[in-house]
Amino acid sequence: MISRDTIEEIRNRLDIIDVISDFVSLKKAGQNYKALSPFANEKTPSFFVVPSKGIFKDFSSGKGGDAITFVMEHEKFTYTEALRYLAKKYGVEIKEDRQSLESKEAQTERESLYILMNFAKEFYRKQLTGSEEGISIGLSYFRERGFNDRTIEKFELGYALEGWENFSKEAVSSGYNKELLEKTGLVVKKDDGSTYDRFRGRVIFPVHNITGKVIAFGARMLGKDKNQPKYINSPETEIYHKSDVLYGLFQGKNAIRQHDVCYLVEGYTDVISMHQADVQNVVASSGTALTENQIKLIRRFTENITVLFDGDSAGIKAALRGIDMILRGGLNVRVLLFPDGEDPDSYSRKVGTTEFQKFLKANTQDFVSFKAGLYAKESSDPIKRAESIKEIVTSIAQIPDPVKRSVYIQETGTLLKIQESVLLSELNKILIQEKRKAEKDKFRQPDETEIPVEPLPEIAVTKVDPQTMVERQEQETVRLLLNYAEQTVDEQRLSDFVLHELDDVEFLNPVYKQILETFKQGVATGAVPDSHYFIHHGTEEVKNAVTSLITPRYDTSKHWSDKYHIFFPKEKEVVNELAYSNVLRLKFRVVQKMLADNLLKVKQAETSGTWDDLDAALTTQTGLKEAEQELAKLLGIVISR
Repeated sequence: MISRDTIEEIRNRLDIIDVISDFVSLKKAGQNYKALSPFANEKTPSFFVVPSKGIFKDFSSGKGGDAITFVMEHEKFTYTEALRYLAKKYGVEIKEDRQSLESKEAQTERESLYILMNFAKEFYRKQLTGSEEGISIGLSYFRERGFNDRTIEKFELGYALEGWENFSKEAVSSGYNKELLEKTGLVVKKDDGSTYDRFRGRVIFPVHNITGKVIAFGARMLGKDKNQPKYINSPETEIYHKSDVLYGLFQGKNAIRQHDVCYLVEGYTDVISMHQADVQNVVASSGTALTENQIKLIRRFTENITVLFDGDSAGIKAALRGIDMILRGGLNVRVLLFPDGEDPDSYSRKVGTTEFQKFLKANTQDFVSFKAGLYAKESSDPIKRAESIKEIVTSIAQIPDPVKRSVYIQETGTLLKIQESVLLSELNKILIQEKRKAEKDKFRQPDETEIPVEPLPEIAVTKVDPQTMVERQEQETVRLLLNYAEQTVDEQRLSDFVLHELDDVEFLNPVYKQILETFKQGVATGAVPDSHYFIHHGTEEVKNAVTSLITPRYDTSKHWSDKYHIFFPKEKEVVNELAYSNVLRLKFRVVQKMLADNLLKVKQAETSGTWDDLDAALTTQTGLKEAEQELAKLLGIVISR
């Protein structure tokens, strides 16, 4: 186990904004920060960070906690893995007690995979510059590409020697077992039980996750063997899922956030060459079709994507499906097409850094103009022109924002010299078809002859049950305790006042009850807990509840006072009133629940004919009704008698 002193030093050094900004693009919102949820697919930000309290809260998924909790949730780390990651980030030396040293062999398989992948990376790097074969073949190839030492170091490029077992022998002699080697995909097991290295005689491109850990490798063949694929990649493992990874994101995430745009290319060398041309806000899907998870990954850092296409018309139309997927994800898409026969790698080397950057700025266009130009080149045939217009409108239909859709329809009408009403009619047809298809998929597949009829919406009056009302008031009680426990209410602490007034009230919600009991114990011993105590020591349910209750989602705009001279009191200025009304409201809701429960006893006694029970239940009902009326009077509430 990592020593308590080390954990405290990590906590003291970390900055929650700094930690979360490595994974999510945060925007200032008053005194706090907000962003789109990294844990759920959403269009409106519901992820909040409160630096003054050192916490985050994601209202979409319900997750919440401190910086350590965030790293654990986001990276699927154990507590120890998260601490090690943060210790490395902030340069904290990890000190372990004797117990942890003795249990070092009991590392999780996941940790072992990361360690082995790092070992492999260092092995391939060493072969690139420390072996005759690596220098003459691998390093020469990178030099031909124009990669300098700084770039090779930045992307941790390497070389795998020819030979069937160069890597596996080195790994086994260093203490790694063959079973683990197979699980990383670095070694392949044949049917007869023998094994061989997956990567041989190839230059190596390590693939990093968003925190910088190596999770996979891509390898390029340098010879001309037609029986071998040009590129081979690591298979999927426990730590590597290719649909969730973008090559270059670790190296480029800060630049993407800074420039508020992400360039999307196809391969490893495209990313690296663009970095050499001082364009670092770039990622690659590494030859695979773009996935929804990869789009969500980009959206954490920017809502603007520019897709770069090679100057080869073959395959561009197929790639356009990726644009529709990006639009469906709610991002803004622009496109750039390189001259014939060129790609980002070749063109950046051909024209140099300055001209390459100028080319990017001058030739980027919105997807509507790009699609229109692409189809216009093909034919002047009216039928094909009509098809191209439908293609463009289909793409516009993918955009979830109706305002953006409207703007693109206007632009398309102007560009293609066609009436907006015609385009809108076509757009509505597509949207209606997609809606009907979604409804069919959701419920059932109707008979082909059946005409789908959209049912009229039903208007229903929902009645909230008494227990829910009690739990809502319990929640407010806990919120006040978490935020204002030490604040004075009539010459006593709010925690003392609330706990004394509610001494005879039993909480119904188990999480709120657990928090309340902890406060009672703290008050009794003179050590009243605060929100940090629950975040560091509470169960997962308690952590999520606490972060929800101490995270402010809304700030009053300063314009109300500065511009309109309308003033709102700060909550902490009216804590007295809040504490009193909360105690009364909770008791009021408890009495209402008791009334509802007792009414069931009245009905049961009437049905069964047990008159003694009926008499007792009616007497109780009368007493509870009087208590309800008295509490309502104190609260200024009018209720039926």
